[in-house]
Amino acid sequence: VQLQASGGGLVQPGGSLRLSCVASGRTFINYSVGWFRQAPGKEREFVAAISWSGGDNTYYASSVQGRFTISRDNAKNTVYLQMNSLKPLDTAVYYCAASSKIFITSRAEDYDYWGQGTQVTVSS
Repeated sequence: VQLQASGGGLVQPGGSLRLSCVASGRTFINYSVGWFRQAPGKEREFVAAISWSGGDNTYYASSVQGRFTISRDNAKNTVYLQMNSLKPLDTAVYYCAASSKIFITSRAEDYDYWGQGTQVTVSS
């Protein structure tokens, strides 16, 4: 699976962005997908994940719960991360990843494929 993340940019605090992760190669529907982020000088951290079936089978980091929404459109081989009420602490490079595990997971080591990152900067 090849993953291509996009949609990052510069946004003011309180603003919104929608990230996209487009997959190609193997059958995308077989994989759960997660978003991770890494800020300068910090370790990569889990943001959100969604199962292969999508819907309500999602999981969020507590720091983004209620502000971010992950969704997927398997017909378009795309997973989205809608980010609202953005804060300067959300500034990071955001990565999408695909996992063949049957359960959704927040552990980076459970993900088999990774896309390149997209920069999100929240600043006034």
